Amino acid sequence: MCGICGFISKKNITLDDLTRMNDTMYHRGPDDSGQEIYVMKGGYNIGLAQRRLSILDLSVAGHQPMHSPDRRISVVFNGEIYNFRELKQEISDYPFVSNCDTEVIIAAYLKWGIHCVNHFNGMFAIAIYDRDTESLFLFRDRIGKKPLYYALTGDGFIFGSELKPIMTFPGFNERVRADVLPRYLVQQYVNAPDTIFENVYKLEPGAILTYRDGHVEKEDYWDLTERYHNMNADPVKGYEEAKAGLKELLRRSVGMRMISDVPLGSFLSGGYDSSLITAIAQELSSEPVKTFSIGFYEDKWNEAPFAKAVADHLGTDHTEYYIDEAEMLKQVRSIPKYYDEPFADSSQIPTMLVSALAKTRVTVALSGDGGDEFFCGYNVYELVRMAQRLDPFGAVIHALTGAGPGGMLRLERRLPIKVRTIAGNRDTESKTQFINSTYKECAMKMMANDGYLPCDYENESDYGVPNWQIRRMILDMDTYLPGDILCKVDRASMKYSLESRCPILDKDVMEYSFRIPHSYKYHRGDKKHILKDIAYDYIPRELLDRPKQGFGVPLDKWLRGPLKAQLMDYSNRDFLARQGLFDPDYTYDLVRNYLANGDGGPATGANYSKICWSFFEFQEWYHTYMEK
Repeated sequence: MCGICGFISKKNITLDDLTRMNDTMYHRGPDDSGQEIYVMKGGYNIGLAQRRLSILDLSVAGHQPMHSPDRRISVVFNGEIYNFRELKQEISDYPFVSNCDTEVIIAAYLKWGIHCVNHFNGMFAIAIYDRDTESLFLFRDRIGKKPLYYALTGDGFIFGSELKPIMTFPGFNERVRADVLPRYLVQQYVNAPDTIFENVYKLEPGAILTYRDGHVEKEDYWDLTERYHNMNADPVKGYEEAKAGLKELLRRSVGMRMISDVPLGSFLSGGYDSSLITAIAQELSSEPVKTFSIGFYEDKWNEAPFAKAVADHLGTDHTEYYIDEAEMLKQVRSIPKYYDEPFADSSQIPTMLVSALAKTRVTVALSGDGGDEFFCGYNVYELVRMAQRLDPFGAVIHALTGAGPGGMLRLERRLPIKVRTIAGNRDTESKTQFINSTYKECAMKMMANDGYLPCDYENESDYGVPNWQIRRMILDMDTYLPGDILCKVDRASMKYSLESRCPILDKDVMEYSFRIPHSYKYHRGDKKHILKDIAYDYIPRELLDRPKQGFGVPLDKWLRGPLKAQLMDYSNRDFLARQGLFDPDYTYDLVRNYLANGDGGPATGANYSKICWSFFEFQEWYHTYMEK
């Protein structure tokens, strides 16, 4: 696990400049650093740099940038190639001098070219410079576990694992991209390929980018929708076969992710996914696996007792740490530094805290991320199924209440919020998303100008799936999982130089899940049915069966309490007018009304603490990076 960055430019970019870029990611790789600049044709220079968190081959042989023996190929790399040992045997004619996966990337590129990435099973962001063609290639893993940003400049190209090295590049023009703000306020993250800056992008999951002669080309080597349909066309025959096949792939995936030259453990919340991954790790381990959970003093959020019960049953070496509200609140100030793009999923705070706990004993931690998206675990999937059944009635209500001038505004707003949501859900491109109209209206009215991206993702027809439940799962795999969940875990864990590995997001597990009939995932109202069934092979049902909780943060209490003065400053009319991004009068009134009256309540369906938290986190980011 590391951080990488680099550039191609005609400017006089020095090694000190590149080092400063690289050192903005010290937390991603405190064990070693490397930065080199090479001369290209046409007056260009190329720089490659990496901060290293040593996981495999802790010797100097793993130093990056790494080169082929003839120095034709140079590479910097963030992540892990879990099948590197198998690939090393397959490319046995290469003169390997290390025992790390980085060198295997070079050998694979020399054997297969850029489509070597199809042979990699892992999480990765890779940059390869080929001197023969004077080309720079960027690769991102299939589901977006590892981040990779790039920027187009007037005379070249910049890339990095985070935005900070790009912002540090000499002469970089930091222009906020205002059109993404309403979507950010609603979704609480900025989804690929967009970023918060103009002319800066995230490389999409499963993509290859080529930069050559001043031109950028992109291609998908793994397309989520295409893989779903291809694999779904060959479904597993029978439940027992599906369960046995999935269980074996999970065991193989966990086993691959337990390869490490540094101490390894597992996050354990006591939920199905983390408990299953931990159980398999314990089965494969010759000693008790180190497990970690955090507890809260408020019972409605506290899952620590459930995690401890699972740990006791499995016989792990368990560590738990109870945190209070004040300790969570301290983390707020660090969010902009480590999430260097506006990001407002408040579960980032307890995720940082459990990462800090794990780092006291290990350098690598297994997690259960991906189980909900690939196996139908979120509560919203139940609502989506119900909404599809009620959609014809919603169309009738919409037609009746919308008849005549102003009919929709006059009548539909008098209906209960759930009825209004079903009736108003008429956009065929966003049928499964159900973003409350009041919430979207607030986000749009907060903007100073027109011309914004819609708050919804208006692309559901791209998935070609008539079942709304499956369609929403694919949408979440495409947006929420890489844009929110995996970003959250990457930044939270790397804040403490901790590597997080996700066995459920193994390439073979993901693709096999597409072959499993949906009725095995959602079975008679039981979400994540087949994954739960495998978990019961290891852990008694009574230790796992309970409502889904997740990490909780008291946003309303914070925003109307210890953060109130700061929120008021950030929504001050004069400040907003100078900033030029938000409508000063509407935003001022929205925030003041929220501070005085709280959330909108069940009648409106609006959650003003959520939109105010998104606004607050944007302003925290803006204050950190734009008001220098």
